[in-house]
Amino acid sequence: MREFYLGLFDCSSSPRYTNLTTGFSSYFLTFPQGGARIELMTNPALKHTESPAWSGCGYAHVALSLGNEERVRELTESLRLKGVTIKAEPRRTGDGYFESVIADPDGNLIELTV
Repeated sequence: MREFYLGLFDCSSSPRYTNLTTGFSSYFLTFPQGGARIELMTNPALKHTESPAWSGCGYAHVALSLGNEERVRELTESLRLKGVTIKAEPRRTGDGYFESVIADPDGNLIELTV
């Protein structure tokens, strides 16, 4: 998962943190523009289910602003050529946003927007 984000979004990564007692481990990935960060983590204490562990908390997707419509179109096409699943083609939504939606290798939805 770390390689997916590093390779496709030009992020930088913290060193891997591991708690030897619990088995929890994580990386913080920082995006190049604006310093937005995400944390990729694993925790063997959480059981795998068909839906994300935090779905009861209202998690739906992560949104990344790319700055303009052309960049959304270009990145969507570039990701398609790399075999990334495109869940929604670039379009203007009913609430006026321009976006596309992709899925990362774990199935998490990523909205690419202006």
